[in-house]
Amino acid sequence: MAEWLCATCAVEFGAGEQPPASCPICEDERQYVPPTGQEWTTLQRLQRDGERVSITELEPDLYGLRSEPRVGIGQQGLLLRTPDGNLLWDPPGYVDEAAAAAVQDLGGVAVIATSHPHMFGAQVTWSRMLGDPPVLVNAADRHWVQREDPAIQSWTGEVEVLPGVTLRTVGGHFPGSAVVHWDRGVVLSGDTVFPGPSQRWVTFQRSFPNDIPLSAAVVRRIADAVCDRPFDRMYGNLGNVVPRDARDAVLRSADRYIGWVSGAFDHLT
Repeated sequence: MAEWLCATCAVEFGAGEQPPASCPICEDERQYVPPTGQEWTTLQRLQRDGERVSITELEPDLYGLRSEPRVGIGQQGLLLRTPDGNLLWDPPGYVDEAAAAAVQDLGGVAVIATSHPHMFGAQVTWSRMLGDPPVLVNAADRHWVQREDPAIQSWTGEVEVLPGVTLRTVGGHFPGSAVVHWDRGVVLSGDTVFPGPSQRWVTFQRSFPNDIPLSAAVVRRIADAVCDRPFDRMYGNLGNVVPRDARDAVLRSADRYIGWVSGAFDHLT
């Protein structure tokens, strides 16, 4: 029985002799099915091909996890360490015994959570290989889960998953799109808020690959929610970061975005 992964988004599906007929996540307007059609891979195939997970320290008690070569969207998962347990955020679409052992050496995982369905990755397999910590999925996006498991738990609103580590629903990209506020002055934003290449600005989208914007009202709501408490640094889901003054960057970027989509800047075109 193979453990199937969508080759485009690397979200895991239930085990079976044959792959699923389609990937609902990629068929949605926020993602895409390649012109060549739906393709599948498996954890077993990736392991045979030499796939691995690299782990890099980003700052004290925060580590980036990447599948190499890139699997699916290729998100950088984040392992946030606290004295009371660790959070695995946006887990990659690949895991093996070596990766699980390396994470255990860093203190293991008390809880797994994701910013939105594109980042589900191999969340259930990560949980099973790390001792079955709960996998938190926002209730608004629960129907996007493609591999059911007793570890999956729904949440909504705002939840302090560990002391000083708060999971918050802000919406936008998906109704349940979430961020993590860490009381060290850090936000883990997934692509709910997407740090840009300059490390000084961020952006917001309904679909990044298909360039579908969000409305001015939704962007204002997201920015206000994320910025209703202080933070200095923001980490996205692709290794992108705003290393300082991140709260100001979100507010400034929201104003710029709203100005363009509302027509306030039409005189500049």
